[in-house]
Amino acid sequence: MELFRLEHRKLWRKASVRVCVLLCFAYLVVFGGVLSYQWFEFGSADDVTSAFGNNFDGYAMIRAYQARADSYGAYLTDESLQRMVRDIQADNARGIRWENKDVRSTVNSYLWQLYPELEQTDNAYPILMEYYVDSSELTGLYQRRQAALEDFLRSQGQTGGEGAMLLDMNDKVQEPFRYGWVCGWQHVLGSYLPDLGVVMAVFLAIVLGPTFSGEWRSNTAPLLLTTQGGWRHLARAKILCGLAFAAELFALLAAGGVASQLVYLGTAGWDMPIQTVKMLAVAPMNMLQAEIYEYAFALLGAVGFAGVVMLLSALVKSNVLALLLSLAAAWGPAVVAQYLPYGLQKALDLLPLAGSAADIFRTNTFHIFGEYIWSPYLLITVPILTGLACLPFAAARWCRRQRA
Repeated sequence: MELFRLEHRKLWRKASVRVCVLLCFAYLVVFGGVLSYQWFEFGSADDVTSAFGNNFDGYAMIRAYQARADSYGAYLTDESLQRMVRDIQADNARGIRWENKDVRSTVNSYLWQLYPELEQTDNAYPILMEYYVDSSELTGLYQRRQAALEDFLRSQGQTGGEGAMLLDMNDKVQEPFRYGWVCGWQHVLGSYLPDLGVVMAVFLAIVLGPTFSGEWRSNTAPLLLTTQGGWRHLARAKILCGLAFAAELFALLAAGGVASQLVYLGTAGWDMPIQTVKMLAVAPMNMLQAEIYEYAFALLGAVGFAGVVMLLSALVKSNVLALLLSLAAAWGPAVVAQYLPYGLQKALDLLPLAGSAADIFRTNTFHIFGEYIWSPYLLITVPILTGLACLPFAAARWCRRQRA
């Protein structure tokens, strides 16, 4: 334990580590969190002096968005959807414009997915459906959703046992849907949290890449021969230190992300189903459950990725090569996936932090030993197991190279 504390203190004393943590926090929490809520994501539009075209008034706008959504009742029904469309059309006739992050953005996605026959395709320029559709025709919302989902699964070739498994999941989704302002949760679950693991991977590669290769650069092998525990004790301490750093970095980012979310979004809408973000999602999850899953995805993926990076560090003697290999592990799957068959693309998603937490909105599956498994189940378990499996090999390889 004393050796672990020494390694942990030595790691955090490095200026490069502190700079990496500061940059990661600034990018994800300050830029992707606070400034995103307050300015370029939810600020009111048309500030010509702003590079993002938005005013610095996100907090007030979010409260206005939430109040308007709440005015349509607690549940999404045919009547509430019709009221939204009528209000949009009435305001448009008076020259009143709705903001992009208001309920208008979700209404159009509902109409496009569930009422495609009402779309006018003969316009010279595309016009959003909510501006012209007859609201009285917007009936049978949940029956249309069921039909659209079944059509989608057939178009994807997801029939038979696979389709039955996905439809069985969908049967557990409670109707009618709880309803509130959706765009805030859409940002958190569809943008912010899926990017969390990708950014963490880069900084973990930079910080943990020299874990073992750095000992060669420092020429510490003769000194280690004189220690009581020797190489194996130090290897275990370094591994525990690397895993602890991955968990600590995640905890820092998660605390900042949750704090900024509570300040700007509050807790409103936590019980809405994720289907209000994407109608054809099949997972019986509400927004809070989805957020917990996506944070768990990032944490377990970060720990798994730390294990992979430390194995790569033990395989080489050069810090530069260890860093390049670690960055390749972070970016390589996304770069090469587009050139591979679909089956291999899915297999790459099982590498630590290579997949996407946003798969909870999708119908991707894996066919293993004759059984269909929904992809998020494997995306949250296989990466951590992969990383942990790398650790004994990392320690053994480094000790073997030191003795040689």
